[in-house]
Amino acid sequence: MRRGTERARLRLLGVGAMNSPRFAPAGLLLRYGGRAVAFDGGPGADPPRRLVAWLVTDERAELRSELRRMAGERGLEPRVRDLDVARGGVRVSVHPVVHTSHPAYGYRIERDGRVAVWAPEFWEFPGWAAGADLMFADASSWTRPIRFRGGVGGHASVREVGEQAARRGVRRVVYAHIGRPSIRAMDAGLAPDVGEWGREGRSYVL
Repeated sequence: MRRGTERARLRLLGVGAMNSPRFAPAGLLLRYGGRAVAFDGGPGADPPRRLVAWLVTDERAELRSELRRMAGERGLEPRVRDLDVARGGVRVSVHPVVHTSHPAYGYRIERDGRVAVWAPEFWEFPGWAAGADLMFADASSWTRPIRFRGGVGGHASVREVGEQAARRGVRRVVYAHIGRPSIRAMDAGLAPDVGEWGREGRSYVL
């Protein structure tokens, strides 16, 4: 396939929030031009052995030791950074999110005018995700946001994420950081008003 017509492929490695009783940690794999890039993940959300980079949204996350070990086995270091994949065929850019007391981030993945967003954790909906074709988003809570102790951030709820995504022109929302309140909603047969539950192993194209 010619580079100009090749599609970027995105596969969910895991869709769980921290200490999920059901899902592996939220993680994404990008493939394009014979190269692969991992985003976040952790034990049970393992990417392939051959990667060009391992990107993270929080360098101080609770899984940082496991991520350093897993990336180190591949000769990499988990980092927050911009990246050009396959000579600029896909551009990955890092952007800040409001989430906790220390810096945290998300990513815009851009290919030939199309945009995917990886933002699995945030307290305030990131304005830079507006107009995205595909957004992988926080689903730690179902109807009420989770506020961290001391008022230093937290997690938006599925209800809020969906409302904000619709208002800001996001075309497709996939919830990829599913917490216990959302798991209870899933088990009750409930579905988001906007968007869909992420599924481990499911692939998307950009």
